Amino acid sequence: MKQGFEAVDLSRIKTIPLATRPSLASAKSQAGVAPITGAIDFFDSLPHFLKADDLRALIGAILGARQKDKPVVVMAGGHVIKVGLNPILIDLMKHGLVTGLCLNGAGLIHDSEMALIGQTSEDVAEGLADGSFGMAAETAQVYASIVAHAAERGIGLGQAAGAVLNRPTAKNRRNSLLAACDKYDLPAMIHIAVDTDIVCQHPGYDPGAAAAASHRDFKILAHLLSQAENGGVFINIGSAVILPEVFLKALTVARNIHKKPYKIVTANFDMLNHYRPLTNVVRRPTMHGGAGYSIIGHHELMIPLLAWGLKAFHRQNRKIRNKRPKKKG
Repeated sequence: MKQGFEAVDLSRIKTIPLATRPSLASAKSQAGVAPITGAIDFFDSLPHFLKADDLRALIGAILGARQKDKPVVVMAGGHVIKVGLNPILIDLMKHGLVTGLCLNGAGLIHDSEMALIGQTSEDVAEGLADGSFGMAAETAQVYASIVAHAAERGIGLGQAAGAVLNRPTAKNRRNSLLAACDKYDLPAMIHIAVDTDIVCQHPGYDPGAAAAASHRDFKILAHLLSQAENGGVFINIGSAVILPEVFLKALTVARNIHKKPYKIVTANFDMLNHYRPLTNVVRRPTMHGGAGYSIIGHHELMIPLLAWGLKAFHRQNRKIRNKRPKKKG
């Protein structure tokens, strides 16, 4: 019988304290929640062309979804957290304008580190040179705690993460998206890809349990999609591969079982036009009904702008003017 191939012994790795690792993002550089003064006049003043109309239409769709008690789910990549947008999204959760959250594995890691010490995003090139990249001990420990909590309770990875990160040991939990979902009792879903995240390097990583908890979140997303007919909104922000692929599969499950949803609204925010978000989020899901929007721009500008408009029109209960005014005379 052939012998198994030799594998590296992960128990030999050397971890480092998370607080000693230089981080490129911190709570001090996160966004503030913008005031709503002047927002309605600003959005009314935008030209009635192209993406200005798309942005107004999306704001109207989100407000319409909430009036009909339809889900508004944000699917976000890790970059959204790294550029300081957690307070903006948490504020939208607080006001009932976002009702669910999907993150990829990187999103879970960055949100966990932000909750633990208020900073995240290491210098990959520097850490890779000496083998310290991804070796922060506390990051792997809290991830393992989240996976174990999910297994013990039979819950999804996102719900488990919210519960763990909402504990007093997470000193900066007020800036955690997942802790906010736990606080406001909103579904949080984590969709991982095995061996793509830094925690996979650590000896305490349980790939089977992590994948099982993530698969529960896939089924939760499919259920939310089944409730989205006639106006539910799903917004992808900065995930080029994982979340668009997961979304497409969850949508086909919802349509297979419930013969819906077709009349949904989707949007993709990113800095480039990537194939999968444009195809799997914006175009394919809305070919037979609903609407899809693709808005290109830096997240740290576009997402606060979207939130500013949402809060302003929501508070004043004003409708979006998205038609060219008629000429007089």
